[in-house]
Amino acid sequence: MPGERLTVRTTSEIGRFPGAAPPTRVELTIQNEGEKKREEGGCLWWLRKMCPCCCKHPNATSYDVTDKVEFTKLPTPAAIVDPPKPKPENGEAKETDGNDTYFKLCENMTLSLASNLIFTPLLLEGKLSVCSVDLLSSKAGQNRQEHHTDLYHGDELILRRGQTFQIEVELNRPFSTDTDKLYLELKTGSLPLVSKGTHVIIPLVKHLEDERWEAKIVEQNGNKIKLSINSPANAVIGLYELTVTTSSLKGDATTTYTSSKNIVMLFNPWCEEDSVFLDNEEERKEYVLNDTGRIYYGTEKQIGARTWNFGQFHEGILEACLFIMEKSEMPPSGRGDPVNVVRVISAMINAQDDYGVLVGNWSGDYSDGVSPTAWSSSVEILRKYHSTNGTPVSYGQCWVFSGITTTVLRCLGIPSRSVTNFQSAHDTDVSLTTDVYLNENLEPIDYLNRDSVWNFHVWNDCWMARPDLPPGNGGWQAVDATPQETSQGTFRCGPASVNAIRSGHVYLKHDTPFVFAEVNSDKIYWQRNLDGTFKQIYSEKKAVGHCISTKAVGSDKRADITSLYKHEEGTDSEEERIAVETASRYGSKPDVYSTPVAEDVSVEVKVDGEGPRVGADAQLKILVKNLSSQPRQATIHSQVAVMYYTGVLKGTIKKEQMPKTIDWVLTYQQYQSQLVDQAAFMLTLCGRVTETKQVLANQTTFRLRTPDITITPIGDAVVGKEMAAKITFTNPLPSTLKGVVFRVEGLGLQEGHEVVVGDVGAHSKVTLTEHFIPSQPGPRKLVASLDCEQLSQVHGVADIGGNCDVLGKGTMLTLANVTFKCTNSENRK
Repeated sequence: MPGERLTVRTTSEIGRFPGAAPPTRVELTIQNEGEKKREEGGCLWWLRKMCPCCCKHPNATSYDVTDKVEFTKLPTPAAIVDPPKPKPENGEAKETDGNDTYFKLCENMTLSLASNLIFTPLLLEGKLSVCSVDLLSSKAGQNRQEHHTDLYHGDELILRRGQTFQIEVELNRPFSTDTDKLYLELKTGSLPLVSKGTHVIIPLVKHLEDERWEAKIVEQNGNKIKLSINSPANAVIGLYELTVTTSSLKGDATTTYTSSKNIVMLFNPWCEEDSVFLDNEEERKEYVLNDTGRIYYGTEKQIGARTWNFGQFHEGILEACLFIMEKSEMPPSGRGDPVNVVRVISAMINAQDDYGVLVGNWSGDYSDGVSPTAWSSSVEILRKYHSTNGTPVSYGQCWVFSGITTTVLRCLGIPSRSVTNFQSAHDTDVSLTTDVYLNENLEPIDYLNRDSVWNFHVWNDCWMARPDLPPGNGGWQAVDATPQETSQGTFRCGPASVNAIRSGHVYLKHDTPFVFAEVNSDKIYWQRNLDGTFKQIYSEKKAVGHCISTKAVGSDKRADITSLYKHEEGTDSEEERIAVETASRYGSKPDVYSTPVAEDVSVEVKVDGEGPRVGADAQLKILVKNLSSQPRQATIHSQVAVMYYTGVLKGTIKKEQMPKTIDWVLTYQQYQSQLVDQAAFMLTLCGRVTETKQVLANQTTFRLRTPDITITPIGDAVVGKEMAAKITFTNPLPSTLKGVVFRVEGLGLQEGHEVVVGDVGAHSKVTLTEHFIPSQPGPRKLVASLDCEQLSQVHGVADIGGNCDVLGKGTMLTLANVTFKCTNSENRK
């Protein structure tokens, strides 16, 4: 339009010649055909000279162009704000040039003269810019399928390092390798640096090579190009911002486009060059892709199992895991090393000293939180922690810490599994022995017995190479998020090489002495002398580290992996003794094995069948064996105490002297008011052989079995179609259960929720009916647990088979209708 006026602002910080031009007003006049012939000003001539590709000399008969461009200097005005640029739907483009004044002029003239279709191509001809970027991030697309990330919720681009991926870039015109230049940038962390690997510049190359960031055009169709991008196997993991920069080969102008969607980079167990590479597809399916598992508890003679929903692909879990890494304040540059990542995760899962995910509680009072035995999934805990911006969740114990650790590590791409060690020692003084102190009468001195033996303890194995250790120490690494002892000032443990633990090489990092003591320390008995000193009177060589268990690959069976942690124990096991004595030399009592003691009488405790049940009398058999050819006499003292599963004793409930082998009985009336979590007990036997003065000592833990919850599916499992499951439970106690609450959850079936039942009378039966609609195909597990003050570790699981039949659009995918009835043998409130 004639007389249309534009105003452009320049400053001394912008332009090829800083400070060369004061604020300037541009007056633009457009003259139609038939009007006065145009005249070319000196400034327009200068612009054509500087950028002939964008401001060519027009043909007088071909173009209807500006008749006059006049630059008028003005007095210094107040700051004038540029009109905002329109932002592309999926990103943002920015221009940078040696003469910003000129290109802003071009841009504003284009906007104001949108109706003049002749003028626009004149000014922008030849300049390359990005219109949009498609990350090809669909779950069903090639990227997510090839990178084994299609199970993650959402349509973000989730990748594994050391592997190529593809994106599509739409340009404003066809790309020419002869005249155009294009490169990508990826940035992670708050201060990305090229030197730290957190700012990555990805050049365009003709041929891709391994172990470096590169991009190659693999397809070109008009204005669109498809890029294949390669990442190295040691790339930093985490959240990346992507930008695409274009320019000409002359380098006189650049345009930068920022994608509105981020890229997530994970570890890659499928890549041979990645330090977490696992060379077995079935194990990768189990230790990376399986979102449910089994966690074992109880005692070595009464092993219990419960199903745990890891849920690493569930909605919000990946975001929660990345949030944990950010909250740890671990430098982004260290996130490419799985040793560093695992060590940080082991600290962040507990809230002991860094406001981590879960608060540990072994007091028995969980009134202001959730009882540890009530959890059956990591999902609710992680999502709650993330949604509250890092407020620790209450409460957890070792199996909950382990379940969450498995979730986080699998989510980040590190193969991992939950591991249970029965008769797990807790060494508090770095002696690498478990010490039991007795008085002059062979009775335990409680205030000195700081070391303890947990009837079970759950930690994690994770798989990785260990280039920081001598060769042969890669593979499975023990990591423990349960806060027990500090490591370098923080409550964490590991990763410790399982091979190093087995060999007694406790001088190798991280925290190998502590884990060695858990699985292979000897229990040393010390008796107090009259002068207050102590002497070693007995060594129990097979007291700790039994039936180390994890879920088997591809099934719900228990796999015994004790042989990975220690050599076979026995009188002929020289390798095991060498490992123990090698380790002890690096402990606080290196001379503990200097005096051997003759042993020809043994004492052991046997539990018949599956062991005693809660609510009934506990019966055990104590056997004293004479291994010599001579007759022996011995007097044995017994003491039984209620014990937390951590090995901490609550109090003695029965003591007696036994001159011979007996059947030992603990009645329900003796223990009913003393039960704590896990319903565990420790029986301590001490005695002396009259003829040889040999000391007999034995500590045995046992638990009272709790009833299972029975879950029976009703109807066929079809995606999108309602079905039901019947949940039943019978109170085993001759007394009322107070405030019973059920927690029910099924990944791909329904969200976790609580069902408040209330009080349940003695020996009463409760029946719940759960109605739900499966949302995911394939086999699924419905898990239920019971929470009340008098009973713990009550749970059940049912396999729910799914298929791919899906109902029509608009079908509800979740339902949480629950009905229940309670059949009592006494009145119920």
